[in-house]
Amino acid sequence: MLKSVASRVIARNACYGGRHTVTLIPGDGIGPEMCGEVAKTIEMLAAPVDFETVHLEGTSELTEAMNSITRNKVCMKGNVVTQWPIYTSRNLQLRHDLDLYANVVHAQSFGSLDTRHKNLDVVCIRENTEGEYSAMSHEAVPGLVESLKVCTRTATERIARFAFDYADQWGRKKVTCVHKANIMKKGDGLFRKVCAEVALEYPHIAYDDIIVDNCTMQLVSNPDQFDVMVMPNLYGNIISNMLCGLVGGPGLVSGGNYNAENGIAIFEQATRNAGRKIAGKNMANPTAYLVATSKGAR
Repeated sequence: MLKSVASRVIARNACYGGRHTVTLIPGDGIGPEMCGEVAKTIEMLAAPVDFETVHLEGTSELTEAMNSITRNKVCMKGNVVTQWPIYTSRNLQLRHDLDLYANVVHAQSFGSLDTRHKNLDVVCIRENTEGEYSAMSHEAVPGLVESLKVCTRTATERIARFAFDYADQWGRKKVTCVHKANIMKKGDGLFRKVCAEVALEYPHIAYDDIIVDNCTMQLVSNPDQFDVMVMPNLYGNIISNMLCGLVGGPGLVSGGNYNAENGIAIFEQATRNAGRKIAGKNMANPTAYLVATSKGAR
């Protein structure tokens, strides 16, 4: 299934004369610098890519960005900082409104870097639309805030099948479901149950599950046991950042947000970090953005 999905992602709608148009959202912090490096690299390689730049800032409306991404299908994005008076994350809104339900972070060791763990090769697949990031919270009474964690069978089955299709396409051997079903028996219990059901459709791929707190300990002590990991939204945020640290830092790893049905994809730095403290100081590492660009080209 994912092979046909991948071909749909690669087939850009916005192209003319063999060239392809990609939406470019520089974002905040180091984003404009890093996207500048991407543009220079594309020009140096004479790649048939033209960028349609949309300057989406924290207080800007999303209409122009949404129209551009929907038209072009592929987007390179820096992180957009949420600023007053807008309290809703524009990054989250983009993922929600475009239904980019799968976030994929592939953390691989760089041979030239001296890190504790060598030959790390782990894929983190994160459900991108539900969980604690459903943006469903309110103040019931002054001093009492309620936040809902949403988990549906439909979204869980969709991300589980995406994870197994990804493993199947890329020749991965095992999928691990990360959860906290021992405590959150309803929400994470459903996530774990549905993942196990989907696993039965892929008997050639090994499957297991692990509690998220144990997973974090195992990652820093023995990461080689993991291959493809699938998990709810909040855990994916934490685990993907851990993986970036294990291979050398936030400037090295890219992330992709996908909707396999409509073929839209947004590529960005995996840690979704604006890096405002180092912006303009010629200190930021463009590797993550360049790797993201190569994935977008594929």
